[in-house]
Amino acid sequence: MAETFIRSACRHTERAVGGTTVVQLYGEIDFFTPPPLAERLDELTAVSRPGLVVDLRTVSFIDCAGLRLLCQARTRAAERHGRLLLVADSGRFLRLLRAAGLDRVFEIYDRLPEALAALTAQPAGNLPKAAD
Repeated sequence: MAETFIRSACRHTERAVGGTTVVQLYGEIDFFTPPPLAERLDELTAVSRPGLVVDLRTVSFIDCAGLRLLCQARTRAAERHGRLLLVADSGRFLRLLRAAGLDRVFEIYDRLPEALAALTAQPAGNLPKAAD
């Protein structure tokens, strides 16, 4: 008996909360994720000292291509002295980040208010410099 797989198309919304942009991702973030999402994350992290929260709580699946998308956005934010924080409460996703060694790279919160408070307490651009 053949199995039928139905993809949950990736989509996103964004909103401003205070001075922070919150990007809410939905569905599956993978190789087939439409390029406009990567382009939008590039735009949001292209400014000086970006402060961005990516909410992944409604993502049903993420693969290495999805992780690469998040890593690229985080790197771009850091290069501009900003921050990209993740909101994730899925044990499966958190295990994936740990397995990839990314749990030490990303700032991860399980609730949106905590992530927003972290950016307010230490805004993008006001982080201590890393030791050489």
